[in-house]
Amino acid sequence: MRTFVIPMKIKSTTVLAVKHNGQVSIGADGQATMNNYVAKGNVKKIRKLHDGKVVTGFAGSTADAFTLLDRFEEKLNAYGGNLKRAAIELAKDWRMDRYLRRLEAMMIAVNKEEVLIISGTGDVLEPENEVAAIGSGAMYAQAAALALKKHAPQLSAEEIVRESLNIAADICIYTNHNLVIEKL
Repeated sequence: MRTFVIPMKIKSTTVLAVKHNGQVSIGADGQATMNNYVAKGNVKKIRKLHDGKVVTGFAGSTADAFTLLDRFEEKLNAYGGNLKRAAIELAKDWRMDRYLRRLEAMMIAVNKEEVLIISGTGDVLEPENEVAAIGSGAMYAQAAALALKKHAPQLSAEEIVRESLNIAADICIYTNHNLVIEKL
């Protein structure tokens, strides 16, 4: 079983998506930090797009993430809601465009069928294990989610996301317990 965590210097959040037993859930903590202090504890890093059929979570610079979310929504509309095609087209633009190339953010995008990680390096990854994590607490949340999927298969995708994010918040100083979780 392969796991995908893209190494970047993004810290200050944890976003996790899990597809499990036919359910998809995505969540993030609410902490925003500036350098080494907490600037805000209730930031909403999860956004619904394309009439709620696609949900995204972002890590990194907030302004950069909103720029990417706007572009991603344009791509979703241009490609009839095809998540993978929109993600690939966004990743191409992100890598090639001089302005976008400087943006410091990452995204996870999900619909009922797919879980994708989209990065500024041109990557669009669909994890084989249907667990995707980004941000400073990504490794902690992802490890917890993989363990819960394996050893507590009766849990829902939402329960796995909630518990995994709480575990990450206990360990990662850039992650808090103020969670926003959406399910599809």
